[in-house]
Amino acid sequence: VQLQACGGGLVQAGGYLRLSCAASGTIFSITSRGWFRQAPGKQRELVATITSRGNTNYADSVKGRFTISRDSAKKMVYLQMNTLKPEDTATYYCNTRGRRTGFSTSESDYWGQGTLVTVSS
Repeated sequence: VQLQACGGGLVQAGGYLRLSCAASGTIFSITSRGWFRQAPGKQRELVATITSRGNTNYADSVKGRFTISRDSAKKMVYLQMNTLKPEDTATYYCNTRGRRTGFSTSESDYWGQGTLVTVSS
């Protein structure tokens, strides 16, 4: 699976952005798709995920402000980010987790190249 993320940019605090992630290629099964972020000097952290059944999970810091959605037919995942804060500044990575083949005994993570979000105060 190859992932291509876009939609990042510079926005003022209180503003909004919508990130998009396009997937190409296939794997045997997808468990979840999601967004992670990494700020300078910090570890990569989960932002939001959506399972194959449509269940969503959000980091506490973004609950109520960010919304993850998908268009399975188009192999797209989106992250609507509202009321952005300076602490949301990071490189955002889209992720797909799943089994590569029917014989895979464990799941693999696939990552996009990242898109930079900068929120000015």
